[in-house]
Amino acid sequence: MGATGLPIEDCIPALRDALATRGTAVLQAEPGAGKSTVVPLRLLGEAWLDSARIVMLEPRRLAARATARRMAFLLGEEVGATVGYRTRDESKVGRSTRIEVVTEGILTRRLQRDPTLPGIGLVIFDEVHERNLQSDLALALTLDVRRVLRPELAVLTMSATLDVDRVAALLADEAGNRAPIVSGTGRSHPVDVRWTPHGPRQRVAEATAAAVRTALRDDPGDVLVFLAGAADIRRVASLLEGGSIPSDVDVRPLFGGLSADEQDVALAASAQSRRRVVLSTDIAETSLTVEGVRVVIDAGEVRRPEFDHRSGLTRLRTGATSQASADQRSGRAGRTEPGVAYRLWSAAEHGQRKLFAEPEIRTADVVGLALELAMWGATADELAFLDPPPAARLDDALELLRRLGAIDGAGRPTDAGRAMAELPLHPRLSHMVTHARSLGNGWLACLLAALLEDRDVLRGHPSELPIDVEERVRLVADQRHRHVSADRGAVATARRRAAELARRADVTRTELDLDACGSVLALAYPDRIAQAQDGGRFRLRSGQTVSTPAGDPLATVDFLVVADVGPGYGADVGVDQVRLAAALTRDELEAAVGADIATSTRLTWNAERDELQALRERRLGAIVLASTTGRATPGDDATRALVDRVRERGLVALTWPTAARALQDRIGFARRAMGEPWPEVADEALLDHIDEWLTPLLIGGTRRSDIEHVDVTTLLRARLGHRLVPELDRVVPATVTLPSGRAIRVDYDTDPPSIAVRAQEMFGPSPHPTICEGRLPLAVHLLSPAGRVVQVTSDLPGFWRGSWTEVRKELAGRYPKHAWPAQPWLSESEGSRHRRR
Repeated sequence: MGATGLPIEDCIPALRDALATRGTAVLQAEPGAGKSTVVPLRLLGEAWLDSARIVMLEPRRLAARATARRMAFLLGEEVGATVGYRTRDESKVGRSTRIEVVTEGILTRRLQRDPTLPGIGLVIFDEVHERNLQSDLALALTLDVRRVLRPELAVLTMSATLDVDRVAALLADEAGNRAPIVSGTGRSHPVDVRWTPHGPRQRVAEATAAAVRTALRDDPGDVLVFLAGAADIRRVASLLEGGSIPSDVDVRPLFGGLSADEQDVALAASAQSRRRVVLSTDIAETSLTVEGVRVVIDAGEVRRPEFDHRSGLTRLRTGATSQASADQRSGRAGRTEPGVAYRLWSAAEHGQRKLFAEPEIRTADVVGLALELAMWGATADELAFLDPPPAARLDDALELLRRLGAIDGAGRPTDAGRAMAELPLHPRLSHMVTHARSLGNGWLACLLAALLEDRDVLRGHPSELPIDVEERVRLVADQRHRHVSADRGAVATARRRAAELARRADVTRTELDLDACGSVLALAYPDRIAQAQDGGRFRLRSGQTVSTPAGDPLATVDFLVVADVGPGYGADVGVDQVRLAAALTRDELEAAVGADIATSTRLTWNAERDELQALRERRLGAIVLASTTGRATPGDDATRALVDRVRERGLVALTWPTAARALQDRIGFARRAMGEPWPEVADEALLDHIDEWLTPLLIGGTRRSDIEHVDVTTLLRARLGHRLVPELDRVVPATVTLPSGRAIRVDYDTDPPSIAVRAQEMFGPSPHPTICEGRLPLAVHLLSPAGRVVQVTSDLPGFWRGSWTEVRKELAGRYPKHAWPAQPWLSESEGSRHRRR
């Protein structure tokens, strides 16, 4: 290969030296430097490589094909000669191929089949900054091979935006020496960044279409537009149709779900005298140059998979791009000459965005990763990850693999697990295919897997599309079948992938039993079986509620298997809406997850009858399949339930005679006045220790009447203990004797304790009534003959000799028939006089 004039050529000597002496290197160079296409070619003739091959991992299929084609072009050869590529869908590799560009999963499969990587001398990881989960895994496995089996295997990581220090530390040798870092400049031309934030009421699609029109009017060259997903691309394309842009402009979509031919059309340079607008996802962000582009319009959004630990579902969530991603996108405009980048957000907002994208290993489903680790025979802690997978999420993934039969109790892969790992599918889907094959539904499983692995074959707003996968299976399986919303490209892709999957899984095409969609889908998603609730809503085994679109035929079935969900709309905002599902009968449910159905009996309180009852249920997680009620039987559970009922309602649930409350007040006063050893018996304190004192009293109980029959008075005396009961009667008596000879109850619920008595009963020479062995005078509420309080005193003798004179005058005026002596202490009390008579 002759001179390319690309900036990366200046880095080649340092890179050669690093790999020859250390066997590892980290290359950082700006976009457009030529990393992906020049570096592998320049290293091909190194002596340490000898005749071994170079394998370069590209995270995206489009980039893998484009990179291989560019290298072959530089060599003047066809793809498949010196340079080839291998993706999930196609392979162009020959016997003479020395450089093989592969996509995610390909390298991992090769490592699992033969960890020694025979015939390979250098593994290059391109665009490491994207932090793709499969790339992170492949890098960890490759470094383990280098450490244990192949110390001579060279490893090179490359990126334009990268935390090079962390990667260099990851590639350190046994002595802890970091890998050499080689940095280079790019060939980027100046890019004029224009901040054009759209208003809060303007949708992204409308703002993007407006920016495209502005760019076509004001700026030369082709336009590359970055949008979050295929749906956004279609919306913007629709807005640009119908004469809103010049007639010499072609609008080309570019996203991963398109066929290779459709992608090639978008990447091809515009014909003379024509311009093009390429509407792309982040697939065009790195690793390839879109010819003729001088304008980039960035909506500033990206869609990434995000795993929900609670529901076990993965959603594609739209979020803001990182600063590094925005720089990568803008750089596309300056690859060949000065360009312009429109960013549909403000400079202030840009400063608040994350510097780098969140690593996928932190947010994505790690079930596939867990299976690969089991196949490798290592834990995540034993491998070198830039960011290890979250431990709790990995534990959940291992539990799912056990449920699917992929690993045994010790975490080792089973024969079924090894067969699952051989298929290029998520373990859920590979389990579905391998297990359905043995049940005679292998072809149906292959069709379902092909449908679920890629974008929906029906196009339109999710709330307007049917959720039944059966309709989609029929569309893919029968070429005569039509659907008004069918996406022909997606249908063709699904057919091709289903056929390839059937070949790999040794599945014979048979007549389809479409009624079996639910039972086959349950093989992949046994944890996503859902039961119908009210209003078109369903409850998953996990307890999460999901909704179905209004009027959807599956909204009326009893059970669903949910394969995919998305955000809700309208009245269901905040509730995930089912996107793909299949109906499931009760018999199919029992056959699919019968071993997981648990029969249990639990005690509940019947609010209508206000009684304890035994509720017997057959449950699948949060789904109740059947329930019956009956009388509770005596036992520990019943006792706990009765105690909990009192705990919930409070001590008012018990029967409190007046004497019991009075006793509680006496003990409470003793506690306040004298402290220990008097116990705390206020309601709050009793509730705090309710298990201690109430449980023994309810042993054998099963009914509300058992609570009501608890003897609270005896209970309180038991709290006192046999030593303090007589002491209480002596120090804090329940009653005191009046001069009249009558015993009257002391009210200990007042401060100080008190009695209420008619004034005439207190006449006589008796001293003021006291408690606490005479240390505390009671508050005496003196009553008129009508029962009204005329005086409260704690010094009765002092009152008689003092203010009684004024009180006596008032009483004598109101009650002239009663005797009101001037010196009551010398008179006889009313009660005494009556007894004498």
